[in-house]
Amino acid sequence: MDKDKNQLKGKTVVITGVSSGFGLGSTLGLTELGANVVGISRRADLLEDLRNHIENKGGSFRYVAGDVSKSETIEELSTTALKELGAIDIWINNVGVGALGYFWDIPLKDHERLIDVNLKGVVYGAHAAIGHFVATGEGTLINVGSIGSEVPLALQNTYSATKAGVLSLGRSINRELEFCEKENIKVATIIPWAVDTPWWEHAANYTGHKPCMAAMDGPELVIDEILNACIDPNEKMPVGYKAEGSNLFHRIFPN
Repeated sequence: MDKDKNQLKGKTVVITGVSSGFGLGSTLGLTELGANVVGISRRADLLEDLRNHIENKGGSFRYVAGDVSKSETIEELSTTALKELGAIDIWINNVGVGALGYFWDIPLKDHERLIDVNLKGVVYGAHAAIGHFVATGEGTLINVGSIGSEVPLALQNTYSATKAGVLSLGRSINRELEFCEKENIKVATIIPWAVDTPWWEHAANYTGHKPCMAAMDGPELVIDEILNACIDPNEKMPVGYKAEGSNLFHRIFPN
């Protein structure tokens, strides 16, 4: 269900991985709604182009160029948001990388990179966000998972493992927040089906053929759900009937 997104006007939102895909779409959507976005990606030139584009339309965008797998980079991102805007209302851990192929064919360096970015990067972002939210008494953390968070995906082995970790992390933090009666702090995990984004082009590919997934969703579906989660976060937010159906089928027929 679509929410009243006008509530996001004036909110400060930190987003990782803003140069393409869900991160770019969420950044554009949020700034159009009047939110102040602080983003991070590795390429400063793309970030500067994005800042100019947003500011030319009257929006508010600041950035840090760096690698989310480095804890000091995430600390700089958090510090930038707090120093320049005075608050963090919503933190979106969006960035993710992939490697396709049989587990034994993928070099160890690629497995390590997936763990560093997809899991450690989320842990670093979550730690920065939740620490601030506990201090202020409110806030929303949104982690972008995958259908692989719940359904093991062949040829996406370590990717699935990292995304399962992302969902489990969010659930565990929510239990702790409930135990400590922090009812104004929420953690949501977005669970998309396969989506047509540059992720497939950027993923390391050891399959020997061009990656192809049947009936991929458009990114707009996921971006809209991320914006909905900014207003009404739920612990697990599957995107569309394909994600919901795939998870249900896996539960009934796990093998």
